Amino acid sequence: MKDKNKQIEVIKKILLETTRTKKHLAYQILSRRLTNLIDMEGIELRPKFEEERLDYILQKIHIKGKSILDIGCNTGYFLFELIDRGARFVTGYEGGKYHSEFCKEAISLLDINNANIINEYYNFQESKDYFDIVLLLNVLHHVGDDYGDIGLSKENAKNTIIDQLISLSKNAGIVVFQLGFNWKGDITKCLFENGTKREMIDYIINGIQNYYNVISIGVAQKKNGIIFYEDLNENNIKRDDSLGEFLNRPLFILKSKEKN
Repeated sequence: MKDKNKQIEVIKKILLETTRTKKHLAYQILSRRLTNLIDMEGIELRPKFEEERLDYILQKIHIKGKSILDIGCNTGYFLFELIDRGARFVTGYEGGKYHSEFCKEAISLLDINNANIINEYYNFQESKDYFDIVLLLNVLHHVGDDYGDIGLSKENAKNTIIDQLISLSKNAGIVVFQLGFNWKGDITKCLFENGTKREMIDYIINGIQNYYNVISIGVAQKKNGIIFYEDLNENNIKRDDSLGEFLNRPLFILKSKEKN
């Protein structure tokens, strides 16, 4: 028990560091098993509706026995939750030093033997192992900033986003994808002229239609103060500024034509 307590202390210290970095703060809640172990006093997380997104994902795809890749896994909420739901093996790529250290220590603390964390930004140009499911959540709008060619123009960044999605079709059965509206997270660099869901959806679907079938597109809604994701329809495709930018980001679930 003493050793485990020391591990928890180390993990909490690392978690505190993830909240002090200037970019990509610990914006995920912790998985349920970690929440039960770690005293969160003094730690401020900035969650992004992880439970609500996971609920929608689990309605659409089966996890048990699947290999999972999470690109930009942050503090590992999705990875750890999918392990607990029967994933066969999970791999996380995370370029942030403290975030990846946190995930590695958490794997040790939880005695998980079917997970691997790689402290690198994923290289879409290299040939990679096949995964049944790839999570690519809110990463690609940081191309030319956190990773990739810093000399990209906004238009070339949009083309690169499509190219990187297409590249995954060779290495994934299913891709769960979400994209921010603002390139590099900069509100002055909106990727789409009017910043609407329809513009984003049309751009993504037109770009990848020869490589993926769309299983579903989830859209966040709010009812009686509760956030939930539902399938895209003609009513919820309209931008809802009252929800804020993040909740206007569609959640795509795509099935590779090449691997299926």
